[in-house]
Amino acid sequence: MALLRIREVKVLEGFKLRLTLTDGSVIERDVSHLLVGPVFEPIRKDPSVFARVRVEGGTVVWPNGADLCPDVLIWGGPPPEEGRQPAHPPQAVG
Repeated sequence: MALLRIREVKVLEGFKLRLTLTDGSVIERDVSHLLVGPVFEPIRKDPSVFARVRVEGGTVVWPNGADLCPDVLIWGGPPPEEGRQPAHPPQAVG
């Protein structure tokens, strides 16, 4: 089973992202609670910096090197083991 990863990202209002996953599904996530620590300070303080997010290596990254774990973005934690349901399954948008 191939790992589900992020293929595209679009910035929405506030600290929300619309993520297109490698299986074609689209989910939205508010990442405000994940932007913790000094590396995220410029991203939290300036919406134009937050908007510079891009996809690299299957997750979201910013120009200063900050990134977020794709499993946390997609599943809310580690991906489910085969045959088990995730704690927070991705909910499709649209």
